[in-house]
Amino acid sequence: MSIEILMNVTPHETRVAVVENGVLQEVIIERERRRGLVGNIYKGKVSRVLPGMQAAFVDIGLERAAFLHASDIAQGSDAENRGDNNITQLLREGQELLVQVIKDPLGTKGARLTTHITIPSRFLVFTPDMFHAGVSLKIEDELERQRLKDVMSVLMQGAAGGYIARTAAEGVAIEALRADTAFLNKLWESIRERRAAAKAGEIVHEDLPLVMRILRDVVDGEVEKIRIDSRRATRRVSQFAEQFMSEVAARVEHYPGERPIFDLYGVEDEIQKALDRKVLLKSGGYLIIDQTEAMTTIDVNTGAFVGHRNLEETIFKTNLEATQIIVRQLRLRNLGGIIIIDFIDMVEEEHKRQVLRSLQKNLERDRAKSHISEVSSLGLVEMTRKRTRESLERVLCEPCPVCSGRGTLKTPETICFEIFREILREARQFDAQQYLVLASQEVVDILLDEESASIAELEEFIGKPIKLQVESLYTQEQFDVVMM
Repeated sequence: MSIEILMNVTPHETRVAVVENGVLQEVIIERERRRGLVGNIYKGKVSRVLPGMQAAFVDIGLERAAFLHASDIAQGSDAENRGDNNITQLLREGQELLVQVIKDPLGTKGARLTTHITIPSRFLVFTPDMFHAGVSLKIEDELERQRLKDVMSVLMQGAAGGYIARTAAEGVAIEALRADTAFLNKLWESIRERRAAAKAGEIVHEDLPLVMRILRDVVDGEVEKIRIDSRRATRRVSQFAEQFMSEVAARVEHYPGERPIFDLYGVEDEIQKALDRKVLLKSGGYLIIDQTEAMTTIDVNTGAFVGHRNLEETIFKTNLEATQIIVRQLRLRNLGGIIIIDFIDMVEEEHKRQVLRSLQKNLERDRAKSHISEVSSLGLVEMTRKRTRESLERVLCEPCPVCSGRGTLKTPETICFEIFREILREARQFDAQQYLVLASQEVVDILLDEESASIAELEEFIGKPIKLQVESLYTQEQFDVVMM
C-alpha cells in the first residue's frame, strides 16, 4: 500500500487529501473562520439540566449551547458501583466544569461534550481521570500488547492519570514512550493552571491545527510522502516532525510546481464527483447516494452491466464491486451516523456472506469506527459510522434557496392551480376591483397559454378582471395575488 498525503494551504483554508495507490480516499477541509472544535478543552458552565433526556446544555462560549449526556460525565468509582448516574445528581445549573469537545456542531445541533478528558500525543493518549493502562485494539500481537501494558504500568508511577498506547506505539522503545509521558504531564499541568485562571465559557486548551493533527493522527509507516504547497507550512510541519516525529521528517517535502497540487493529482475533479448523487462503477453499474438529516441511503444498481453467465452472478459481482466503492465514498464524503445500503437482492446465502465480508474487510482501513448488521430479508444492510465532523457536502455546500434543500420544485402547472385557489379565497373574503398576479416567467407563460381558458372562466365566476405580471426575481414556486 502506497500512501501520499497532499496539503493545499492558504491563509483562509487548509485542505488535506489522503491518496492510497493513486486513488483519493479522504479529504479533510479546515477553514480559518470555522476551525474544528474536536479535542478543544473549555471551562464550561451548565446552563440547563434536562432530567427527561439525562443530559445538560453547557455554555462554552459558542453561538449554540453544547450538549453533555450523563454517560459522558466522569464519575468516581463509588458512584459507578452504585449506578448513580442520574443527571440531576451529577450536575446543577450554574455549575462550572472542565469539558472537551468530542463532536463538532453538526447542522442545527450544538457541539457534543465529555468530561472524560483525553490528550493525545504521538504514541499515547493521556487520561487524567482514569488511572489504568490501555492498548489500542488495532495492535493484535498479544506479546506486544503485554509489553506495552507493562511499560504503561511503569510510566504511570507518580503520573496524574492513565495512558492508552496508540496504534503508532507498536514496537516503539520505552525511551520514546517516556518522552511522550513527560510531554503529556507538562501539558496537563499547564491545562490545570489555565483552568484555574479561566472564566466560564473560555477555552483552556486548543488542539493542534490541521496540518499538525494529520501528522499526529494519520501518518504511519505506510505514508511515503507528505507534500505541501506552502513554504511556510512546510517549515512548520518539518519543525514539528523533527521535534516529535523524527522518523517522519524526511518524508515532508515542499511542492513548488506552478500547477496546483490538487490539480496535478486529480483531487479537484474527485471532490466535484463526491458532491454528485450518482457514482459509476467500472462494470457499468452505479450507486445513488442520498444524504439526509436522519440517515444516508446508498442504492446499488446493475445499470449497463449485463454480465457473462447468469443474472445471479451479475448481481453478485455488482454488489461485490460496490462494497469497495461504498467504503471509499464513506471516507471521501465523510458520511456518518446511520447508513442504509440497498444491495441488489441476492438469492444465494453464500453470496450474501461474501458481500458482507467484503464490506467489513474494506472498512478495516477506515479510521472511523463503524458497526455493520447482517443482510436483512429485504436485502438491506444497516450500519453506523462514527461522525465527529461535518460531511464534505455540508462543508462545501448549503441548501438550495429555491427548493429549500428538497431537491425538487413544484411544476408551473401546480403553481397555476395554487394561484386559482388563492384568488377564490380572497374573492370570498374581500371586495376588490381587480386582481394582479405576480409570478415567474414560466408560470405566467402557462397562464397566458395552456390555462388562458381557466383564467377567463375564473374572471367570469368572480366577476372581476385578473391581470398578470412577470417578476424576474421570483423563483418558480413564488407568487403573490394583489387586490387592487
